[in-house]
Amino acid sequence: MDTAATLAALASGGVIGLILGLVGGGGSILAVPLLIYVVGVGSPHAAIGTAAVAVTVNALASLVGHARAGRVKWRCASVFAVSGMIGAALGGELGKAFDGKRLLVLFGLLMIGVGLSMLRKRRTAEAPDVRLTRDSASTLLPRLVPIGLGVVSALGLTTALSYALSGLVDWSVTAMLVVGGVAGTIGGIALGKVLGIRKGLLERGFAAVVIAVGTYVTASSL
Repeated sequence: MDTAATLAALASGGVIGLILGLVGGGGSILAVPLLIYVVGVGSPHAAIGTAAVAVTVNALASLVGHARAGRVKWRCASVFAVSGMIGAALGGELGKAFDGKRLLVLFGLLMIGVGLSMLRKRRTAEAPDVRLTRDSASTLLPRLVPIGLGVVSALGLTTALSYALSGLVDWSVTAMLVVGGVAGTIGGIALGKVLGIRKGLLERGFAAVVIAVGTYVTASSL
């Protein structure tokens, strides 16, 4: 990697980590566009594989910080994770079957869909104290399992392993993303404590960014 690419990868990792730390997730969906349009990774498949590995490490770093702060509901997270691993395994194999441009179009459309869903008004009020228990299982499991199965983009350990085994990971870029991501995550968690009262505004702003980037990815790939 030359100096420019190294700095771009570090900065991209910082952005991903900052968002992960600030809003608890979502930064990973920007990883592929950042790798392609900022870092300059030529292959969409290599960008997805590289993003998957780096995001997994950055997400674990974010998890540690949020777990220490007591913001992780482990039973809900476990059900979501198992469902997500199944979906990621299927999505990873399906993604490798598409050519690069078609894959980017699908990824861009996915980003637009995710952004719009974030802007949609919640049907029910937030319940920060909700927990997965025997009594709440009948309500929560039908929500957690389908959502977990639907997470098939460049996310998670399962996707990372799938692409790594296919030789679709740029390890030098991954290292820079991880370094930048860890630093960004630490800053994001600290900033999130200050801006916690503006969570709704942060989420809407992030949703607008995701929609804008998704639209660009889709248009430039058609």
